[in-house]
Amino acid sequence: MPDKVYFYVISDSLGDTNQAVINAAMAQFPEITNAEIKRFPLVRDQKTLADVLKQAEDDKGIIITSLVQKDLLTYTKTFAAAHNLKHLDIIETLIDLIQNQTGLTSKEVPGALHKLNDSYYTKMNAINFASKYDDGKDPKGFLKADLVILGPSRTSKTPLSMYLANNHSLKVANLPLIPEVALPEEIYEMDPKKMVGLMTNTEYLQKVRTNRLHFLGLTATASYSDPKRIQIELNYAKKVMTDLSVPIFDITNQSIEESANKILESLSL
Repeated sequence: MPDKVYFYVISDSLGDTNQAVINAAMAQFPEITNAEIKRFPLVRDQKTLADVLKQAEDDKGIIITSLVQKDLLTYTKTFAAAHNLKHLDIIETLIDLIQNQTGLTSKEVPGALHKLNDSYYTKMNAINFASKYDDGKDPKGFLKADLVILGPSRTSKTPLSMYLANNHSLKVANLPLIPEVALPEEIYEMDPKKMVGLMTNTEYLQKVRTNRLHFLGLTATASYSDPKRIQIELNYAKKVMTDLSVPIFDITNQSIEESANKILESLSL
């Protein structure tokens, strides 16, 4: 079994259907504890699709699509076959069955299931926000966020941000805490009630980072996975969170859903 299973969820709409199917299937494999789902909603042109598929190739990911545009679906099939990648389109077979049964032709309209209402736009804005302000890319986004997540590298900040955006329409930014990198000024301007910190223990974080390095073909002796270095990062992160009066959540052996629910309950978001 590979060290980590990656799912690339590609949709010309939101990809909720793909997510639900993956969750149902993965429930049958409780021994797989290190799967990662990477979602790419609103993929509606070949250039964007090509970029995503290249990432999937690098990760040797399983590609799960719900693409109603035939040209994009055909491109994905061709790419997957050429690069020996596993691929499944969730709705292709059902569309074909309906067409064969009725003699009608699919309209190939992306996102037809979703009505363009306020809640839809709010969700899409939240997803775009989480992507734009991921990993501390632009500190200006912190002051616009509903929530800012702080934590050392590989403490699930990004997947948690995307989950809260997609499932709860929250505008979430996140910032990695690195001892050698000064905190952006915007952090000190924020209401602590709009921030949370993610923490774990040295052993757990070392395992997560070692698996990541192994997958990338890098040596596990790199400082990134060194226990002493990790402890320094954890100590620094805890001090920052304490100084900022930020609530701290332990993500050790927690699923994204579990962590999200704890945060939502605590902050009443």
